[in-house]
Formats: sequence, C-alpha cells, structure tokens
Amino acid sequence: MPSTKDLRDRIRSVANTAKVTGAMQMIAASKMNRAQNMVRGGRPYADRIRDVLGDLAALAAKEEDTPTVDLLKVRPVNNTLVVLVTPDRGLAGALVGNLHRATGRFIQETEGQISVIGVGRKGQRFISRIGRKLHAAFSVPDRPRLDDTVTISRMLVDEYAAERVDRVVLIYARFVNTASQKVTIQQLLPVEPPERGADEVDRLQELDYIYEPSISGVLESLVPRYIETQVYHGILEAMASEHSARMVTMQNATDNANEIVEGLTLDLNKARQESITSELLDIVGGVAALEG
Repeated sequence: MPSTKDLRDRIRSVANTAKVTGAMQMIAASKMNRAQNMVRGGRPYADRIRDVLGDLAALAAKEEDTPTVDLLKVRPVNNTLVVLVTPDRGLAGALVGNLHRATGRFIQETEGQISVIGVGRKGQRFISRIGRKLHAAFSVPDRPRLDDTVTISRMLVDEYAAERVDRVVLIYARFVNTASQKVTIQQLLPVEPPERGADEVDRLQELDYIYEPSISGVLESLVPRYIETQVYHGILEAMASEHSARMVTMQNATDNANEIVEGLTLDLNKARQESITSELLDIVGGVAALEG
C-alpha cells in the first residue's frame, strides 16, 4: 500500500482537479442557459421562413410563366461545399468526435470534389489532418449575432450562384436537450423547400395574396435571407450543444474526482490505522521484552 504521504499528495491533486472541473461546469452551465434561450427564441423564425419559402415555391411551380430562381435550380453535383461547425475547444465529451466521424463518412460517401468551410478550430484542424481542402476558416463569438454569420452566408450564395460549387451542405450538432445532441447534415443549396400538396396550393391561391413585384421577385429576395437564417440558427444550435456537452462532461468529471477522493481517503485511514497498530505492537513487544 502507498505511504500516507503519497496518499495525501494524491488526494490533494485530485481535489484540486475537482475544483477546476467544478468551476468549468458552472461556467458552461451559465453559457448553456443563455445559448439554449437563444436557440429556443430563434427556432420559430427559422421554421416560419422555411414554411413561407415552401408556399412561394409551390405557387411558383404551378404558374408556368414564373421564371425559376437560380438558388432553387438543381444541377449535376460535381463540386460540394461543406460548412462544418465545431467547437473551438475540447472538453466536450464525445461531441467533437461525433462531428468528425459524421463528416468523415459524408466525405467518403460523396462523389466529386469536396471543399470545406470550417467554423471552429476543432473542425479546421480535423480537415487539415485528413488532407482535405479548407476553402475558408471562420470563428464566431460565444454570443453570435446575425451580423457575425452574414459573411459566411454570402460566401455560400456567391459560390453557388457563380457555379463554382453545385451543392452546399451544413454539418452541425443540433441541440435536443441538455444530455443529447444530434449531429445533423442539412443541405442548404440548392434550396429544398418543403413540399406542398395540391390542396395546400389551392388554398394558398384562394387567399389571393398580391406579390410585388412578383412571386419570383419575392423568392429572389427571400432565398438569400433564408440561407442567412439557416446558417445563423445552425451556429446557435451548435453553441447550445457545445455548452451542454461541456457542462455534462465537467459534471461527470467532478463526480468521478470526488469518488476517487473518497476512495483515497478510505485508503489513507486504513494506512494510518495500520501504522498506529504497528507502532502499538512495537511498544507492547518492547515492554514485554523489558519485563522478561
């Protein structure tokens, strides 16, 4: 058994680790609550703009004289652009590894040329490590605003409109709850609006909306806004997932450290008892020898 000094040193070291992980857990919890509120507040807008886009696309498809919007056109896929959203730092459990594995599988299964836009240092390092082309690298603050992500969205639209890429895909961790984050692969371009049935299209036509200057004109303006919203909301989801995963990981690390301290304290008490018992036996033996 280790000496009492070694056990005390180990207890002190593990206790200090528990203090650090506990502090990190509290910081992650505060950031997690803020990020979760931003995600919950942004989801209705992201869902609503997608619904409006689906309604307009369905109406435009039914009217034969409506020109096709460029960002809705589907063409053969020779070049794919992937937007990979990852944390800047580790200590987030299996989150980063899950994102890397999903990205690696997607790259292996995709035919043609692939380039990647990395949002977050973990993803940028992963792409460099596997030898893939890093088209651009971005970093966003812990409290991102729409202005912080507009540059990314505009780059995606410009690359697709110039036909330098034929498809744009967003890979991020969607926030489900505090203990669960789901890796999501979402196609951004060409835009895939929600499908509408014939009954829904007839209902929309009966509403008799007036579109200025036209349905295609509204779509031309709406689709870039839709891309901006989806990219921004995807990054919000990734932030909430990161802070939730880190909070849970640090909580588990703190609990494990405290359990180790309890076990080491028990070992220390046993070692002290053995030492005291050994000293008592030496004293009793010495007294018996003197009496003999």
